[in-house]
Amino acid sequence: MNYHWNWGILFEVSPEGKGTYLEMLLSGLVWTLTTAFFAWLIALLLGVGVGVLRTLPNRAGRLLGDAYVELFRNIPLLVQLFLWYFVMPELVPEHVGNWLKQLPNAAFYTAVVGLGLFMSARVAEQVRAGVLSLPAGQRMASTALGMTTYQTYRYVLLPMVFRVIFPPLTSELLNTIKNSSVALTIGLMELTARARSMQEFSFQVFEAFTVATILYLITNMVVTYAMRKLEKSIAVPGYLGSPVSPAIH
Repeated sequence: MNYHWNWGILFEVSPEGKGTYLEMLLSGLVWTLTTAFFAWLIALLLGVGVGVLRTLPNRAGRLLGDAYVELFRNIPLLVQLFLWYFVMPELVPEHVGNWLKQLPNAAFYTAVVGLGLFMSARVAEQVRAGVLSLPAGQRMASTALGMTTYQTYRYVLLPMVFRVIFPPLTSELLNTIKNSSVALTIGLMELTARARSMQEFSFQVFEAFTVATILYLITNMVVTYAMRKLEKSIAVPGYLGSPVSPAIH
């Protein structure tokens, strides 16, 4: 049986009664980007903190950081989302659990927290690798100048670490955007979920997922371009292959 292509379906009114199928997909993209944005904020803040903790001289801190990374990195994201969405409300006190179950847009908040924690473990590993990649002389020079541990990380190590790990951080940001599609399993109507809804309503599966794929590609290409421009703007001349300004004779 031959498939009947119908690109005009994108401009037909969706059964939801809120615009066309194309607008339905675009609304899913908005949820995808919103979820990824807030999840990335959590991932970046927690990831930097845990990554620094894993490089401190304090052994207890390192063990705590290692345990955090191993926990959130080795449990599949889908399982984590299910645990947060279905199991957590049953483990907390009843009144808290009832509040969580009745929370508007509960799937969105769950996806943000679950995805943020999952990605924070990956960011923490990047930060740890970045700190350990720096010459030991930088830390020793800071100590010689009388800087505290906080000052050493704040003014010496972390500014260089972020430049070192910027490319892998870009990859993790892209992964955050793509991993948000898993949230459809807990009811978040992001882009992939909207494409599935369009396919179920119209039976035009190829049109739905072709447009969704194009939207993902455009989004990730824009993010990649912006991050590359930012990477060049913060690069230290002569460090990590960044261009060196020509000498003035």
